[in-house]
Amino acid sequence: MPDLDSLSILFLWTAIAIYAAAFVAYAFDLARRSEATSNARLRARETALVGAGGVGAADASGAADDAASAETAKPRHVMERIGTTLTGLAFVFHLAATVLRGIAAERVPWANLYEFAMIGTLLIVFVYLLVLTRVDLRFLGTFITGLIVVLMGAAAVSFYVGVVPLMDPLKSVWLVIHVFVASLATAFFALTAALSMLQLMQHRRERRIAEEVEKPGPRFLATLPGSERLEGLAFRFATVGFVLWTFTLIAGSIWAQDSWGRYWGFDVKETWTFIIWVLYAGYIHARATRGWRGSRSAWLAIIGFTAVIFNFTIVNVFFKGLHAYSGLS
Repeated sequence: MPDLDSLSILFLWTAIAIYAAAFVAYAFDLARRSEATSNARLRARETALVGAGGVGAADASGAADDAASAETAKPRHVMERIGTTLTGLAFVFHLAATVLRGIAAERVPWANLYEFAMIGTLLIVFVYLLVLTRVDLRFLGTFITGLIVVLMGAAAVSFYVGVVPLMDPLKSVWLVIHVFVASLATAFFALTAALSMLQLMQHRRERRIAEEVEKPGPRFLATLPGSERLEGLAFRFATVGFVLWTFTLIAGSIWAQDSWGRYWGFDVKETWTFIIWVLYAGYIHARATRGWRGSRSAWLAIIGFTAVIFNFTIVNVFFKGLHAYSGLS
């Protein structure tokens, strides 16, 4: 019978496989949206041609009504629902893998880079699924599941370490609080970045439509919210993430005082945590300033999330410091 850590690994790879299947389903949904948009445009053109061709008013009116009803009818995004169901199923295996790792280690399962990647990606999916109960963000499914597959796959292949006892500085209640809140903030920043990427694509499409370009951009974008709506959603998630990250920064300073007798020492991890805080503070300030709405604020949100990923991968692996708890030799 496999031990609990081996079972955790098995569940983790099962979750990765199901997330990959969800990614495919979501990708098919985007392709279907593009096809539906093309068909709607074709019907609209045919209606216009029928009306201009001198046919009877009743026939033209009927054709126009058919085209309008086809465009306004609520689409049945079957693959989107399949993708969401698969994401929920993968989350269950993902959660089981994380819990089993914690039971095997007899502590919270986020004491090294492998475990942090496990809990961080779990919270990204959790926040995504939780938000779906209030706001329909299933159009983000491709971005979210794709990110999860890449991050979890990389962690399982490159960052895995066996269960080992905690280092002395980690034997603190702040391990539970500080790292969990940082992971939760990362989840909100991930959704912000995904929305900001879509915002940039949608903004470019809207601008090209205004310029009367024949092919303004990917056709599935016509079925998604406008760039201003996407920007508003991104700002809300960034604000929540920023509050959590601020707490992370403060909690980290208190933990540093308990462990090393100083609140701040410009350790590389501390510095990058502060850089990320500054980036998102700048994003929120820029978003509140009229001149920085739109593409520039979206790019700042994407840069901020890139810094988050850099902090939890490159900094942990390649930079030496007091926070070198990746667990890798």
